[in-house]
Amino acid sequence: MTRVGLVRSRPVAVFCAFTLLYLAVGLYLSLGANYLQGDALSRVADTRAALLSRDPHLAAIGFIFTPLTALAQLPLVSLSGWFPGLTRWSLTAVAVSAPAMAAAVTQIHALATERRCPAWFTWGVTLVFGLHPMIVYYGANGMSEALFVFFVVWAVRRLVRWMTTDDVHDLMVAGFALGMSYLARYDALAASGAATLVVVVVSYRRSRRTETAILDGVILAAPTALAFLVWAATSWLVTGSALAQFSSRYGNAAILEQSGGGSTGGLSALEFSAAEIVVLAPALGVVLLVCVVLAVRRRDPEPLAAVVLVAVLGFAVFTYLRGMTFPFLRFYISAIPLLVVLAVFCVPRGGVMTTRRPGPRATARTQDRLAGGRLVPVGMLLLLAAGVPFSAVAMVSPSLSQEQHALHAVILPESGDRSPELRLQQEAIVASFDTERRLADYLDSLGLPDGAVIMDTVHGFPIIASTTRPEQFVIPSDRDFVEILNDPAANGVQFLLTVPAEGRGTSDALNLRYPTVHENGAQLGSLEFEVVNSGSDRPTWRLWRVFD
Repeated sequence: MTRVGLVRSRPVAVFCAFTLLYLAVGLYLSLGANYLQGDALSRVADTRAALLSRDPHLAAIGFIFTPLTALAQLPLVSLSGWFPGLTRWSLTAVAVSAPAMAAAVTQIHALATERRCPAWFTWGVTLVFGLHPMIVYYGANGMSEALFVFFVVWAVRRLVRWMTTDDVHDLMVAGFALGMSYLARYDALAASGAATLVVVVVSYRRSRRTETAILDGVILAAPTALAFLVWAATSWLVTGSALAQFSSRYGNAAILEQSGGGSTGGLSALEFSAAEIVVLAPALGVVLLVCVVLAVRRRDPEPLAAVVLVAVLGFAVFTYLRGMTFPFLRFYISAIPLLVVLAVFCVPRGGVMTTRRPGPRATARTQDRLAGGRLVPVGMLLLLAAGVPFSAVAMVSPSLSQEQHALHAVILPESGDRSPELRLQQEAIVASFDTERRLADYLDSLGLPDGAVIMDTVHGFPIIASTTRPEQFVIPSDRDFVEILNDPAANGVQFLLTVPAEGRGTSDALNLRYPTVHENGAQLGSLEFEVVNSGSDRPTWRLWRVFD
């Protein structure tokens, strides 16, 4: 193989290797440890409802959260009628997050390669980023973070290219990536806004023409604006609300109110956000300072592209400060690619940025020179690598990592100085959704007709993901749900599946329609049995047999 062919094959090798790694970890977590993430499983259930419920329609995916993670699973979820384990163990979600995060690693590798970093440094930052425990975990657990990180890092790389090539195709791809990132997570609005500002400023400084700067900004921002408008308009047409995330009883604002999980603001919120950033990217402050100094010294505009990731991180800090999000470590995951990208920018530029169609203001890439030889890249790589063990330890800390600390019970169940209470809590977190799987198995064994069980999916989504017969359930995405809920017996419902009217259960449709249904059946049926949940923060279920 020629040298050119070898260089071109490297991204494919990187992508395939890390996809296999993340798939292997995901299969172990799902099938080996039975440890699933609720948000990932709920997207699986939504997708299954859209395809295989008693009233299948695409709008059943829902409009509370962004749709890309669910839409990407449609092909595999369609097979779950024959292979229910695909959704029962959230494998369809893993099949999306693994290649997405591997693609993010590939973009980091490509960024360092195009910067003409030394080969050892390029492979070093690729491995440090790809093997960071937070990146591995979110590449393996089916969450939306993988898609989001990929698209944002892709946008950063394309912006870096555009600053040299002035190729409109680089700008268009960056805009496309940001638009797609909005369909993965709402945080992309901050990224797109910051990127647009950078493009307008850089374009104006190069051309000294206001119309050129505005046009470049529009090219970049248009895909995000289109994604926002189409998603909001579709939501409004289907649900009557353009921003269901904020107005729906299932939305983020309602979840925060029901769970009491938001911050109270003030200095404590800022301290928490700072701690989350530090544990994910301990060297971020040092690397940022060095990068700024070197960029000014070299008159290098390329590090400006990192503002996209800074904006995402700032958005996470701001929303937590305002009490709009939960204290979750994953909301600060952009600190990891930010740290790696800044480290790449600390290395002197070199080589030629190749492009098929350079723009009228394309520039020859400056060949940076820096005293000290390998001192800067060696120092950067050591700083990156030194922080990885620190992040791994933080991920199993209950105070710093509410969602991930149960990994301790999965990876090192017998090690560490944990109290008995903490051990039980972590084991209960790992056991989340076990009860719902058993409920699904029991109801499947009854051989019920379509529409025989009515429930809300606010807590019941694991049942929809686990059942072999999703058509036996009447759920809120069914267009006749309200009609059936108003008179279950007359509409052929045989069972009510209820949860307590507390916490998130206050938004359960059955509790809203019949406030005493979980306590006494609301004169609709007799108690068949009660199931105490083995999972952490999961409800006690009651199955009521509807009176004839």
